[in-house]
Amino acid sequence: MCRWAAYLGEEVFLEDIVTAPCHSLIAQSHCAQEAKSPTNGDGFGLAWYGGRAEPGLYRDILPAWSDPNLKSLCRQIRSGLFLAHVRASTGGATSRANCHPFVSGRWAFMHNGQIGGFERIRRALEATLPDALYDQLEGTTDSELFFHLMIDEGLDDDPQGALERATARVVSAARRAGIDPALKLTAAFSDGETLFAVRYATDATAPTLYTSSFRDGTGRCIVSEPFDRENAEWQPVPPSSFVVMTRADIVIRPFAPVSERRPVAAE
Repeated sequence: MCRWAAYLGEEVFLEDIVTAPCHSLIAQSHCAQEAKSPTNGDGFGLAWYGGRAEPGLYRDILPAWSDPNLKSLCRQIRSGLFLAHVRASTGGATSRANCHPFVSGRWAFMHNGQIGGFERIRRALEATLPDALYDQLEGTTDSELFFHLMIDEGLDDDPQGALERATARVVSAARRAGIDPALKLTAAFSDGETLFAVRYATDATAPTLYTSSFRDGTGRCIVSEPFDRENAEWQPVPPSSFVVMTRADIVIRPFAPVSERRPVAAE
């Protein structure tokens, strides 16, 4: 599984989260404490928002701990909203196109988890995409395909609903293929204004997720695992939760695929 961190607030240097803390994302790339594997060396990526609507993007296949360019960029780039990811592949080659985050227009998306049985349902899921979205696919990961399912489900207008409907599509595809759904989905995504995240799994083992304020409340973080346990109050996000983070507030809502929603009882 992968490790990732996202930030929203006043502009900070990316190094304040990605490289400088004692248990920074780079430290987690070779010594994760809350993942199945401590090593996340199958590439890394950054997506950050600045003066343009679409995010900047930097990805490479080197382990994050061994790329001096990453450290240099993080020392120089300031942003009020960014996503950073270190990859431990659960499928798909180690290639730049398979490294997170993935970007489409103003949206950036990154994922920790996997679609179980993906090779058995990948073709069926790809076939549900319209040509324009299918042509945007650059890599071979379940994560990138899931992101495009979200876009197809109306991400621009309804982020949580799009995520719930995309999740339902994956679950339904697994059932049609005769396999038990096995989706692990701890992801973050943004349109450049709001930071969204989800923690969900079809079983009882959703990958970890935490939120915290940063630098006396001038910013907020959401991460796979804490990068500094001494100077921040990390709050675990419960499983089956959807997070909406703005510069003013954090809202955590229940999350479930559309097919698993319980009907509202009549009054």
